[in-house]
Amino acid sequence: MTEIPPLNEEEIARRWQKFAHVSPYNRELGLLPHVVRPDWCVLKVEYQDALVGDPQTRVLHGGVITALLDAAFGFAIFVKLPEFRPMATLDLRIDYLKPATPGRAVLGGAVCYKLTPELAFVRGCAYHESPDDPIATAVGIYMFTEGRPVISNEEVPR
Repeated sequence: MTEIPPLNEEEIARRWQKFAHVSPYNRELGLLPHVVRPDWCVLKVEYQDALVGDPQTRVLHGGVITALLDAAFGFAIFVKLPEFRPMATLDLRIDYLKPATPGRAVLGGAVCYKLTPELAFVRGCAYHESPDDPIATAVGIYMFTEGRPVISNEEVPR
């Protein structure tokens, strides 16, 4: 499996623009890159009233945390590849450890720790300040599917 060298900030921004273009749902949630390195990608979702699951507690909906982690996992895979390949989620396990604090942004960090020609293995967590105090932890396995690359790192969508 061919991996790409470390990315500079401009390349990260280009890749995020392409990655976000693929998922209108991620754009609607307002997911943005926070820290991107080949060994740890972090996306951020700002607290929004529209994303609250329970108006009485003002806690973000669990689906927002799931979407954040799934997107972080996908982006962690994408930054290690020369092109974004079509893939399907084979397994995604999320353990919710505590609710997100109302009014605070949530970070979703991920590392793609193993790539094969067919599979990508990823792990990470959602947190506020430190991955050592997670809101949720997760592991996932993604399978590359047949077909043309969804987006290439040579082109930027318009």
